[in-house]
Amino acid sequence: MNNHPAILLVVHPERSEALSTARELIEYGKNRFDFVTNSQVALPGSEHLTDLKKQNIEICVVLGGDGTMLRAAELVRGTSIPILGLNLGHVGFLAQLIRPAARDLIERIATKSYSTEDRLTLGYQVVDGEKVVAHGFALNEVVVESAEPAMVELFVQVDDRPLSRWGCDGVLIATPTGSTAYAFSAGGPVVWPDVKALVLLPLAAHALYSRPMVISPNSTIKIDVESDAALLSADGLRRVALQEGNRVSLTASGESVRLAHLDDSPFTDRLVAKFRLPVEGWRGK
Repeated sequence: MNNHPAILLVVHPERSEALSTARELIEYGKNRFDFVTNSQVALPGSEHLTDLKKQNIEICVVLGGDGTMLRAAELVRGTSIPILGLNLGHVGFLAQLIRPAARDLIERIATKSYSTEDRLTLGYQVVDGEKVVAHGFALNEVVVESAEPAMVELFVQVDDRPLSRWGCDGVLIATPTGSTAYAFSAGGPVVWPDVKALVLLPLAAHALYSRPMVISPNSTIKIDVESDAALLSADGLRRVALQEGNRVSLTASGESVRLAHLDDSPFTDRLVAKFRLPVEGWRGK
């Protein structure tokens, strides 16, 4: 290391394009930056991540899709290190729409020619009796779902007031960032990233009322497991086995994730581009 500011590269280990782009960034930036990589890859001219502060990380560059972005968020959450994603995956909202050349990207990072925004995250605790047995965070969503091919019985409260008891595939709690991920596929609303809110969405509930709900991020959601076996999944990366009598408590976390953007395209434009919404042609007239 040369005591330069460092770029953390979080690279999808199985995408050749991601690995080749990482090598280009190191080649073009080696005289201006040190490079640090996540433990899944080893790249010449870089060292493995050991300590974010001691290694003087200035920015995290993600080469992959939204799944790789979520892994990067796990590494840097609670710090001021921004995450800049270059999309090499499929439909996603966390990574950039544009992909500059490696040389141009190094220049923009060196001159800090990017904007940042802080994204709300979700914190959860799993309680067994009086004991907290698991805790964590999610940038996109937390899902409490059946661990078996059968309905799960869940009792949901908001701010200690009973909301509903559902026999369902699960209950999903999403952040605004996560509203365009699993929650969107399950029929939830799109929430603009700067809106401070949480989405509560029953999944395939056998009930008269099972519409998605938008609630305050200051609220506390409690989900009691009333079936034999259930599973908590946070961003699809972290899983906790649940049993009857467990309670999952969720609220907005005090630790945000900072995203970096090379362009200032409004979220509306990104929504239109990602889903190819009909703003032109006969539907747009």
